[in-house]
Amino acid sequence: MRSYLVSVFAVAIVTLVASLPAVSAGQLPLSPARESGSSVSPVFEGWFQNQDGTFTLSFGYFNRNGEEVLDIPIGANNFIEPGDINQGQPTHFLTSRHWGVFTVTVPADFGDQQAVWTLISGGETIAIPGRLHIDYEIEVLKDGASGNVPPSITFDPGSPAVQGPTGVTIGPRAIAVGTPLTLSVSGRDDLVRRPTDIPFGPADRPAITMTWVKHQGPGQVTFSESMVAINSASGETTTTAMFSAPGDYLLRVTANDYSGIRRAGNAQCCWTNGFVRVRVTE
Repeated sequence: MRSYLVSVFAVAIVTLVASLPAVSAGQLPLSPARESGSSVSPVFEGWFQNQDGTFTLSFGYFNRNGEEVLDIPIGANNFIEPGDINQGQPTHFLTSRHWGVFTVTVPADFGDQQAVWTLISGGETIAIPGRLHIDYEIEVLKDGASGNVPPSITFDPGSPAVQGPTGVTIGPRAIAVGTPLTLSVSGRDDLVRRPTDIPFGPADRPAITMTWVKHQGPGQVTFSESMVAINSASGETTTTAMFSAPGDYLLRVTANDYSGIRRAGNAQCCWTNGFVRVRVTE
């Protein structure tokens, strides 16, 4: 019986490995992550329908490296097709898994077409299609299980607030290399922590956390504070960004409520993205 179980287990492992995508030479799918030299995979999170009948496809990514942060410029190694090769995808890839970092909106008659994001890195070419299959429908604006909704954000107190991964894009803002750019964003959320809400994490977690990253751009971006907390149901946060090289940049801020939950599956909720276009001169 023991030998039979070992054989069954071995066959299962071989089948699993055979079903996984091809990887670069010298690294098996189930081997430990390397510090550097591995690839970045695009990830299709799912789709949701908009009030005007169009659909939105949500994408994230997985940087398999333990320490190496990669920059893959828009072009032959980072593109979406059909259409414009630059449809808002990141060019700056932090380590580990990142959910719902940008979206692509497609027309109501998109049908069985696909929007394919291709990344070439670490010796691998990985192309992931976004499509309107029923299995990939997600709940980005309200978690069906908990009733939670994303925080709302605005860059201008006089403008309507937005929610969800598509968020809002402003700019371009103009700034010179080495000059700090002030970035202000206001947030509001309905989910204010109570002492009885133990499943949602530590009692000292902020009501809303704003996290800033470089999304696209040729140089380094340094934030005075990359994570800024709002400790009440609403408030404004401010940070500054400095740029090491001239060019066009896209910064992303992500607002998470105190649940801090980001996970796969239909519960692709609840966070909100905001994007700031910046043109940096000498």
